[in-house]
Amino acid sequence: MKKVLIVTYYWPPAGGPGVQRWLKFVKYLRFYNIEPVVYIPENPSYPIIDPSLKEEVPKGIKILSQKIFEPYTIANIFSKKDAETISSGIIQKEENQSKIQKAMLYIRGNYFIPDARKFWVKPSVKFLSDEIQNKDYHVIITTGPPHSLHLIGLELKKKLDVKWIADFRDPWTQIGYHEKLKLKDSSRKKHEQLESQVLNSADHIITTSFTTKNEFVAKTSKPVSVITNGFDEEVNSADLKRDKFRISHIGSLLSGRNPEILWQAIKDLVEEDENFRSELQICLAGKLSEEVLQSIKAAGLQPYLKNEGYVSHTKAVEMQRESAILLLIEIDSKETQGIIPGKIFEYLSANRPIIAIGPENWDAEKIILDTNAGKVFLYSDAEKIKSEIRSLFQKYTERKKLNESRNIEKYHRKELTGKLAKLIEQV
Repeated sequence: MKKVLIVTYYWPPAGGPGVQRWLKFVKYLRFYNIEPVVYIPENPSYPIIDPSLKEEVPKGIKILSQKIFEPYTIANIFSKKDAETISSGIIQKEENQSKIQKAMLYIRGNYFIPDARKFWVKPSVKFLSDEIQNKDYHVIITTGPPHSLHLIGLELKKKLDVKWIADFRDPWTQIGYHEKLKLKDSSRKKHEQLESQVLNSADHIITTSFTTKNEFVAKTSKPVSVITNGFDEEVNSADLKRDKFRISHIGSLLSGRNPEILWQAIKDLVEEDENFRSELQICLAGKLSEEVLQSIKAAGLQPYLKNEGYVSHTKAVEMQRESAILLLIEIDSKETQGIIPGKIFEYLSANRPIIAIGPENWDAEKIILDTNAGKVFLYSDAEKIKSEIRSLFQKYTERKKLNESRNIEKYHRKELTGKLAKLIEQV
């Protein structure tokens, strides 16, 4: 049985999508005769906690840990709210930022390169050097963000010439919020240099999207593979309950993801159709920016809103399966074309129609069309969005099936772990 060392920042009890990918890979790697060992921070500062995920860690998995220093703990002294907001990736428009938040963003972008977890690199390299020399590891795997973890892999590669796979759950210099970090030219160049070193030193690179793969292929001659995220539940076959026409979004809605045209479309249908008005419920779960809440209020939709806040993974799955429509929203920019939100795969397993709003040539559109799981719209498609919601509501009232999806099983976590196992064997 081959042994692999996985270096990850996010691990239970961390909540949110960042923890799911490698928790699930670890769950299934033993099916492919690979034994995972996981290295994590001993005292992390997770913005979201979900204790229920601890139960999903397979028994007998070896967990290594080392203390980490994180500047966010100091930032909490000045503004806990702003520190948590930035740590979560929620960055407001510049005109809405407080002076403290602007200062924090400048410091974060220019003094903590590539990110605020950089102080974990040196102690981790020292600790893992001893571990790797004393144990027979086939390959080490680093996963980011935080992309500072790839610097651990880079240093171990230089020092011990280990086989190394770098897994990018999100892009590095092309990530959507990168331009909001108030980077100096020298800081931008440093990010680009570090990214280049990682891409050209790793033995294999994994991305979660097709666009990110294409961007990396232009920057390195090293092999790059796409292994998307996935779902781990059985595909839902239960009929939808007809107690409410629920339009749901599960996950964070950042300021840039505020779909004002969607709120307007729903507002129009509320005003035009008394039956729709009586059946409607808008369910949101996860961190919401104040701008999103204000837009919903301005559209007169507050009476229909059920704001759950952060919910456990179990509750999130339940909400998805009780919904008539699942919303997938991405920022409308070229930088986000390669972002495939992790929630799309759980949406697939929920087997409910997806209404997605995002940038042109969005990678998520390929998956939705491939599985016939819903419709994808641009931010200029207001009337088309309204028409699709109206059509789905009509099917709902006529008790017809709302969607006919296909090709879903290939996105199951076990199938995706099989792709990872083949890659590990080849490195």
